[in-house]
Amino acid sequence: MLVRKSYLTLLVLLLTLSGGHNSAYAHGDDDHSQEAKTTAATIVTTDAPQRLADGSLLVPKAVQRRLGLRTIQVRSSTLSASVELNGTVLADPATGGIIQAPFMGAVQPGPKGMPIAGRKVIKGDILVYLRPVSSAIDRGNQQAQRAELDALITIAQQKLTRYEQIANTIPRQDIDTVRIEYAALQKRRNSVAASIDEVLPLRAPASGVLSSTKSILAGQIVDARETLFEVIDPKRLVVEALAYDPAISSILQSASALAGESTVPLQFTGSGYQLREQALPLLFRVLPSATSLAVGQRLNVIVRTSNGIRGIALPRQALVKGNAGELTVWVHTDAERFVVRRIRIQPLDAQSVAVVDGLHESDRVVTEGASLLSQVR
Repeated sequence: MLVRKSYLTLLVLLLTLSGGHNSAYAHGDDDHSQEAKTTAATIVTTDAPQRLADGSLLVPKAVQRRLGLRTIQVRSSTLSASVELNGTVLADPATGGIIQAPFMGAVQPGPKGMPIAGRKVIKGDILVYLRPVSSAIDRGNQQAQRAELDALITIAQQKLTRYEQIANTIPRQDIDTVRIEYAALQKRRNSVAASIDEVLPLRAPASGVLSSTKSILAGQIVDARETLFEVIDPKRLVVEALAYDPAISSILQSASALAGESTVPLQFTGSGYQLREQALPLLFRVLPSATSLAVGQRLNVIVRTSNGIRGIALPRQALVKGNAGELTVWVHTDAERFVVRRIRIQPLDAQSVAVVDGLHESDRVVTEGASLLSQVR
């Protein structure tokens, strides 16, 4: 009996030790930091924007504030219809000019050295000198002509001297005729000599900045009528746009140009009356702005007309392109839900467009941060 009790006591003791050991292993060696990381990751994940199955976005309020989203409630109204034209920046012909070679010659530096692009010049400044260049045969003919003229001048001078000595015995008319012939021969001789030896100074036709059309070096031989330099005034530029509807000039109200993301104000100055490649050229003067333009730069010119259209005005920054390249906007439908809408637009000016299809009255459209919403996957 005592042995049996001892056996039961030992069995209970072994079971107690075994249970304590298992309990210590289960709660003592578990890595609770992993559970904390998992919980933290779950919290961060639920606070991130998500794209739902229907293509809409679920964006928490905190994320909206971080992205800087701004929306406006749209209203339909009657707007001025606009037309988008392709334009090119040109130098103002009233303030610019070009320097061409009047004959074939060798270029020599001016008083300030060889001109470079960007140098400021004043009307009348000597830019370069041009020394005439001719073939050996032409140069020989010119020298022979100069020698012949020298002989004729000597004869005329001697004849004039004799006539002056006997002025009382010959008519005054004969003396004047010889004197005129002598002066004409001298002028002819000077012209021939200039074509051989003298250099011609090429002067700036207007005040402004030099825009070199090609690299001109000292000693370079240029052909006649070759353009060497162009003078432009960077503060006086014009934009030429081609309109395929000649009636646009009669209904035009205002215009602006889009250079990248910058807006350039324009002033309409007039239009031609002859089509060029089936288009009517319209000329606009560039008004002062912070945007710098270059001659030859391509621009999108937005011309606002007097024709009216029914639509919703939106800033261009609200537009985003969809996967297929179509124009879309983001509409704020609920507190944390955004839906993409395909739209059809017409330009209003360089900063805004008119949505003629795809939106409804009182829709809240994202105007700032729309491109960031399109990046959510």
